[in-house]
Amino acid sequence: MSSRTHSAPASGDAPARRSLRPNGLARAAVRFKPSSFVGTFVALLLAAAVVSGCGLLLQTGATASLPAARYAGAPVVAAADQEVHMTVDLGEERDETSSPVPDRARLDAALAGTAAGVPGVARAVADVAFPVRILTPGGASAPLTASGWGSTSFTGAALASGRAPGAGEVVIGTGTHAGAGTAGGSGAGVGERIVLRTPGGEREFTVSGTSGSPGVWFSDAGALAVSGHPGKADAIAVLPREGADAGAVADRVAAALDGRARVLTGDGRALAEGTAVPAARELLMGLGGSFGGVATMVAVFTAAGTVALSVGQRSREFALLRAIGATPRQLRRSIATEALLVAPLAGVLGCLPGTALAAWWFGELRAKGAVPEGLALDRGVLPYGVAVAAVVVTALLGGLLAARRPSRTEPGRALAEAQVERAAVGRVRTPLGIAALVGGTVFAGVSAGLSGDDAANTALCVVMLYMLAVALLGPVVARVCAGLAGTVLGRSGASGHLAAANSRTNARRLASAITPIVLATAFVSTLLFLHTSTDRAAENQRRAAATADHVVTDPAGLPGDAAERAARQPGVTAAVAVLRTSVLVPSDVQFAPASAQAVSADPSRVQDLGVRTGALADLRPGTVAVDQRLADSAGVRTGERLTLRMPDGGEAKPLVVATYARGLGVAEVTLPRSDLAGRVTAPYPTELLVRGGTAEGLAALGAVTGPDGAAAAHAPERELSAWANRTMAAVLGGFAAVAAANTLVMTVLHRRRELGTLRLIGTTRRQVLRMVRLEALLVAVGGLVLGSAIALTTLVPMTNGLTGEAPHVPPLLYGSLAAGVVALGLVSTALPARAALRRR
Repeated sequence: MSSRTHSAPASGDAPARRSLRPNGLARAAVRFKPSSFVGTFVALLLAAAVVSGCGLLLQTGATASLPAARYAGAPVVAAADQEVHMTVDLGEERDETSSPVPDRARLDAALAGTAAGVPGVARAVADVAFPVRILTPGGASAPLTASGWGSTSFTGAALASGRAPGAGEVVIGTGTHAGAGTAGGSGAGVGERIVLRTPGGEREFTVSGTSGSPGVWFSDAGALAVSGHPGKADAIAVLPREGADAGAVADRVAAALDGRARVLTGDGRALAEGTAVPAARELLMGLGGSFGGVATMVAVFTAAGTVALSVGQRSREFALLRAIGATPRQLRRSIATEALLVAPLAGVLGCLPGTALAAWWFGELRAKGAVPEGLALDRGVLPYGVAVAAVVVTALLGGLLAARRPSRTEPGRALAEAQVERAAVGRVRTPLGIAALVGGTVFAGVSAGLSGDDAANTALCVVMLYMLAVALLGPVVARVCAGLAGTVLGRSGASGHLAAANSRTNARRLASAITPIVLATAFVSTLLFLHTSTDRAAENQRRAAATADHVVTDPAGLPGDAAERAARQPGVTAAVAVLRTSVLVPSDVQFAPASAQAVSADPSRVQDLGVRTGALADLRPGTVAVDQRLADSAGVRTGERLTLRMPDGGEAKPLVVATYARGLGVAEVTLPRSDLAGRVTAPYPTELLVRGGTAEGLAALGAVTGPDGAAAAHAPERELSAWANRTMAAVLGGFAAVAAANTLVMTVLHRRRELGTLRLIGTTRRQVLRMVRLEALLVAVGGLVLGSAIALTTLVPMTNGLTGEAPHVPPLLYGSLAAGVVALGLVSTALPARAALRRR
């Protein structure tokens, strides 16, 4: 009898025992209390979206390639390397970095003869492509692409009439531009004479034939002669004999050239067509890697904080489980199982908006010309796998770390601690937080003494260390904020007293709400105001440097002798032609691009560059003038030689004859125009700066504007950078804003019992809602002040190093940001508070 009596309850307790197993506890928690996991799910989903989106851009940059276009008909192509390389010594290891050349690297055209002698090669063509314009009494045509007639063997162009060009002759495509049916829109027919503006000068040619394809064709020797870089070819197109294996031919050509050129086949041939792919690869890897690394860290860190908050809010539940016999190991396994139930699904679903974000961003870059047409977003599975794994690991580690204390505390003590927040700060977090704070302060001091990119790179460490310090010392920061605001809140009646008391007593809860707002404010402010600061400094420098009375421009390039023609106009006292391009200056770890202007004469006659040392009048072939900050960064002074790479990647060591202060607004490097001979594809002047004369007299050369024309002409160069900064701020700010709102909603909903108790003891609904609003204001203002302080500490050395000026913070822009933060705090707390009080 006793046996039966004992066995029945044992059988009935079996489900209860099973429910105390970790898997059963986890499934029950997710099933019966889904609201406890909604906030965690949202945070992990957003983290997966950011990680996958940035990962897709990074992967696309790493695998970027295009099918050959111009060289699609040439199975094998030999070309110069379109990147320059630097070997960096990392102690026991060595690493190689590369940067795309600003214009185009070329190779010796004589190598075509070497390639033609390789067994299995039918023909090797030294190919060039360069812009020309047809000059008529009515003006110049639109730019046309000119080549040697040998290129038709792989491009497919054919004669429509006449014959192939010889010396002093050209074939011109029909229907190319306006005037369809005539030779290139020039009105000239076969046998007639036309004048062409070529990189080698303006010359007269006889039209030997016409083609149905657009373009202009010279004889092969004639094309090399007028290309602007005689003896240099863009690439060598190798055509194998019929039946010959292209791969075997490529190997033999590579052996014959013996390292003097890269031999390309397949999609690799597109690399011989310019720098579009290397430049796009560098941009995408920079966005996906550099920004993606910061964004991923912020996303993962924020998600971990949300997971920890969710676990911390269930401390009473864990204490009860400990009281009824659950072991510490069971609690930890239960939390790990909850993470495995929630995180994978959140990660997978988060990849959907991540893909949409990457596709939109990639499409915008392509629309702005930063990514070439034909390049597609690589949707390989690796970024998705990394995103899902990252959120699963984040959920596991965040939950286990947060549950470490409640799982180890004795049951009775755990129940007591669950009622009141612990006042003590963690013994691990505090030293780490202090170390991060000290490190940020040290880096801020170091950054203040640097200039140029060194200051900018060091300043990035400042914001990261300060953000880490705020996250680790969150409860201390929250108590300080509550203490400072307590006096003000105490004067706001009963609601203010309640808000002040709650903030001081629940510092950890306050810290979890403040941290995401600090993240959003700090990063968004840094990105936005870095752009506004550099933009204003550049504009001020441009305007201060513009001393010319007239600026003459032509989108297709001015005549090579534009300065001489302008100087002959009545009243003109100075005319300087300017060709704008870029050069590469070596830094400690890579080649950094620097804006450059090549001038036809002393630029001080038409520009005030703010000379610091030396004299611009000393510019001669083989010399250079540089911006003072670039000189400091490169470690050179007036009278020393600056090592740089020219637009075609060739090395040069010009003598520094002057340094100046307005490089950001004009150009960081100023050199004689003759030093660019043969080093750029289009050697035509970009603009002509003129003092004296009249606009009417200069109109024949191009569009004439006032002195502000030079400043306005360069604004598009920074449009992509400005757009990228705004986009990064929007992506990171949007994520942080949703994360902050998610945290605030979780915090308020968790306080339903507290709010109900306040109503039971006589507090009116209006007073409770006002208390919640005041707490939200404290969170928003505290986060805004801390984030702004971090951003300002970062921006001061950064902008000083880049521009020499203090940060420029537009009041309206900052006011909008502050209003958005305050509105976010109020809305994110008011709505759940009203829902919690609906039945009270």
